[in-house]
Amino acid sequence: MLNPTLAQANSASSILPEIEPGSVLDMLLNGGPMMIPIALSSVLALGYFVERSVRLTEGNLGSKRLGRKVLDSVRSGGPSEGLALCERESRPLSRVLGSGLRRLDVPDLERTKAVEDAGSREVKRLSGNLRPLVVIGMLAPLLGLLGTVWGMIEAFSQIATADGLGKPELLAGGISQALITTAAGLCVAIPTQAAYYWLRGRIDRFVHRTEDFYLELTDLLREAPGSSGGGLPAGAAVRAGVDEEVGA
Repeated sequence: MLNPTLAQANSASSILPEIEPGSVLDMLLNGGPMMIPIALSSVLALGYFVERSVRLTEGNLGSKRLGRKVLDSVRSGGPSEGLALCERESRPLSRVLGSGLRRLDVPDLERTKAVEDAGSREVKRLSGNLRPLVVIGMLAPLLGLLGTVWGMIEAFSQIATADGLGKPELLAGGISQALITTAAGLCVAIPTQAAYYWLRGRIDRFVHRTEDFYLELTDLLREAPGSSGGGLPAGAAVRAGVDEEVGA
């Protein structure tokens, strides 16, 4: 006499579709309609990440070599030569340094405000395309959860209409399909969040680099003959202008 439990297992195995190992594409295609916005989100996240990765390189932001060149120009030819170099080099670092060099003859408070404004503008422009990564990182898991809930509703509706009480094997296919969207959403959200913080780290390093060069530039200008006496503000002025933007 056949064991009832074994008979039930054999019946379930005959009902459930066979899942071939390694068929990732088939699994994604079986995830339901919510896989379409999740897939689009992954493409958008990749595009923004590539664009910001190219834009936020040290060479595009302003390398240490450029900062040293500005300091050497101020040291050898005075603030006017340093300002000329900053105007030739179209880099965020040179623009921030140049904003202070243009205002050597104004009061310290006005110069500090100019440095803060320049730092805020540069960081805002650099981080402008990072917010889509934050949005995608937040929406992808929610889209996956919505797909899971929708799939569970369909699975239980099928059980109700098929009079499948006591037949959990009928639920297995629907639940498996529903969970695919949650996994897909997390697979998009996790690397997107990691990419955001990695790119934001580049901006933070740019802020610290600019602050360090301002500290050195301040000392040079205080020693330069004909300066207004107060020189440029310390690096805290640069940081005050950019912390709000980076923390957004």
